[in-house]
Amino acid sequence: MSLAESLESIKNFDINDLDVNNAGIWPAPIKGIVLLIVFGLVFGGGYWFFVKDQYSRLAMVQAKEQTLKKDYESKAYRVANLAVYRQQMKEMEQTFGALVRQLPSDTEVPGLLEDITNTALGSGLSLKQVKLQPVIKKDFYAELPINIDVTGTYHELGSFVSGVAGLPRIVTLHDFTIKPANGKENGLTMQILAKTYRYNKKSGG
Repeated sequence: MSLAESLESIKNFDINDLDVNNAGIWPAPIKGIVLLIVFGLVFGGGYWFFVKDQYSRLAMVQAKEQTLKKDYESKAYRVANLAVYRQQMKEMEQTFGALVRQLPSDTEVPGLLEDITNTALGSGLSLKQVKLQPVIKKDFYAELPINIDVTGTYHELGSFVSGVAGLPRIVTLHDFTIKPANGKENGLTMQILAKTYRYNKKSGG
């Protein structure tokens, strides 16, 4: 059948004449169209009920794959830098040990008080008081507060503060109070709280 005859048969065909029971006698073009429609319905239904669900699962698997890749890259980076981390930890332990060695033991506190006294006198200050206060316990260390009361000029006070900061043991200075000294021209009285620290071995491990 030529193309013209096929088009003519489709043009003259009345859809009301279709009888499913006699599909075998339908014109060939009509059969082709119906087959295309049925194929489209089957394909669309198959996609909707089967393929679409698989695409959703594929998207979930791909998202999980990206998460696993990032997790793997993060772990691989940590493993690759493990030697660096260990070296840093070793350096931190050495630094911590050096700082701990700068903290006075119980037997060294009297010597530290003597160092503070000598620093004050060496700066030209008149020393009224260097007195150790009750120990304040913290998590892994203890604070040893020291009340200091000295009199001298502005430059002498500055020299004293600088000298205390340069002591071999860790000493921090807090709560400065400076006021004019009675009966001394250009004289100043300074009250200051110094703190040194002691490492608590039991708390530290």
